[in-house]
Amino acid sequence: MRYYSTRDLRREWPVSLDAALSAGLAADGGLYVPETLPRVTLEDFDDCLDLPAVAARLLRPFFAGSSLASALPAICAEALDLPIPIVPLLDRRAEHAAPTYLLELFHGPTAAFKDFAARFLAACLARLRTPDDPLRTVLVATSGDTGGAVAAAFHRRPGFRVVILYPDGRVSPRQAHQLGAFGENVHAFRVNGSFDDCQRTVKALLGRREDAQGFALTSANSISLGRLLPQMAYYAYAMVQLARRGVGTPGLIVPSGNLGNALAAILVREMGLPMGEIHLATNANPTLSEYFGGADYRGRPSLATLANAMDVGDPSNFERLAWFFRERDLRQAGIHAERVDDATIRARISEGEARYAQVYCPHTACAVEVLENRRRRGDLQPMLLVATAHPAKFETVVEPLVGHPVAPPPALAELLQRPAHSETLPAEPEALRERLARGW
Repeated sequence: MRYYSTRDLRREWPVSLDAALSAGLAADGGLYVPETLPRVTLEDFDDCLDLPAVAARLLRPFFAGSSLASALPAICAEALDLPIPIVPLLDRRAEHAAPTYLLELFHGPTAAFKDFAARFLAACLARLRTPDDPLRTVLVATSGDTGGAVAAAFHRRPGFRVVILYPDGRVSPRQAHQLGAFGENVHAFRVNGSFDDCQRTVKALLGRREDAQGFALTSANSISLGRLLPQMAYYAYAMVQLARRGVGTPGLIVPSGNLGNALAAILVREMGLPMGEIHLATNANPTLSEYFGGADYRGRPSLATLANAMDVGDPSNFERLAWFFRERDLRQAGIHAERVDDATIRARISEGEARYAQVYCPHTACAVEVLENRRRRGDLQPMLLVATAHPAKFETVVEPLVGHPVAPPPALAELLQRPAHSETLPAEPEALRERLARGW
């Protein structure tokens, strides 16, 4: 399988999967995409009993020709051996209980869905590394959860250091502590700006050849192909599992900010697995809801919200999404987007235990609101909601609303006991360039 930049419109500069994974971002500033999407059916996974097995089967065509092809089953077993419950979601107030399920993706070491992909990318890059390679710097901009997942995946891995940029004051206190608690080969920076500023800084250095080569840079953001591919696997797994339970073609509701997680689901549907309409649940940032509502795409500065991990005003993966639908009308593809304001997030969290026997993080609460809107409109089709983070990561938002403490899972609790350290950094690429040049 060959890969191209989204900006290589004539397909003149193919690269291997190994090169795409190592670079993170294409040299022209575009995002890597596969030359084709293979087709799959449910029957292709008849003998796959767990997520690693589904992932190895789904991703095999994408690894064709890669030096990692023979190691793919081992990579999947190492990185994706995490709990992935699919639990019924019962609305106690509903007169007619439509089939509804919650895909819990927060049972990894940093209690967020980013753990799956970060571990997969780390396993790939570790195998691509040779003894003669220089120390590789993994750059990551985070609106809250990505940085922690990448830090955990690369912590103490020989030959790698992680540099995390996060917007100062715009992640939860526990997220901020988590980002600074790893130490050793993980370095956290508080940026005086928004997530978009962090992302712009990372892209600027990755897109400048002398920086990318001089500092041996790669990316672990959702711009990386190594993040997109494994995220496709858990959607395939969910569709296989629901089919085995006799659930008809389910619709999907995905909390979305930078659009990488939702794009993974869209691609699984494009590959042929049975999936209904896909609903993107965003916070108050209006870029995606306006576009899918009929307006021209317009990136803009992000708004700070309670669902901070989705505080994105110009989603990077929209460029990938548009590329896959370049010959079709994206607004006719069964994809919708709905934004949810902070007052509604609070309301959904407040009633979550009484109505659904669940405590939600603010991002999952956005998905619940979209679900309720669909049910109010008479949509009784089976629906799968994606729960992206553990509510204990957002204790200052969640606990006052539910009226009791929310215990963090063990791995997060252990991190919170460690001391945390981060440095301040101006929201300018040159400031990061100078800091990397000084070394540690």
